[in-house]
Amino acid sequence: MIEYYNYIKSLHLIFVITWFAGLFYIPRLFVYQIEAFHKPSPDKEILGKQLKLMTKRLWYIITWPSAILATIFAIWLIILIPSWLEEGWMHVKLTFVLLLFIYHFKTHLYYKQLQRDEVKVTSNFMRIWNEGATFILFAVVFLVILKSTINWIFGVIGIIVLGILLMLGFKLYKKIRSNNPNA
Repeated sequence: MIEYYNYIKSLHLIFVITWFAGLFYIPRLFVYQIEAFHKPSPDKEILGKQLKLMTKRLWYIITWPSAILATIFAIWLIILIPSWLEEGWMHVKLTFVLLLFIYHFKTHLYYKQLQRDEVKVTSNFMRIWNEGATFILFAVVFLVILKSTINWIFGVIGIIVLGILLMLGFKLYKKIRSNNPNA
């Protein structure tokens, strides 16, 4: 079975990429849904209906299947090379994968609320929420490439710096948008 390792790893990576694509895009659709919810009729109904359909298709046709398939292929890889479970970097990676699943499930709750027209968060909150998957992706990629429990600390520092830069960029964009709503 080890001769299929590269095929299984390739499939795992493909589905990780499509999973993250869904996780990157769906909060952006949530931003648009929340903003459409506050528009006057008929824009609210027209946009709301279309955005609900788009999020439903993205969530159930791309994101959820990708998460499931990425997990299946990951388990298969661990079955092929169980010694990875003895590596410190893998423990840290699996912790981040657990955080990714928590992020995914919380995003699912937001999805269900918005499908019911329950707007409980702001579009600004959702813009910040959108960056959660980015932080996890950075951490996991550095862990997998470096395979070091020491170097992941530098990765976490990098994630914090990235977070600060994203927040500064978010504030700058918010200022630009307040001066020019079409920006």
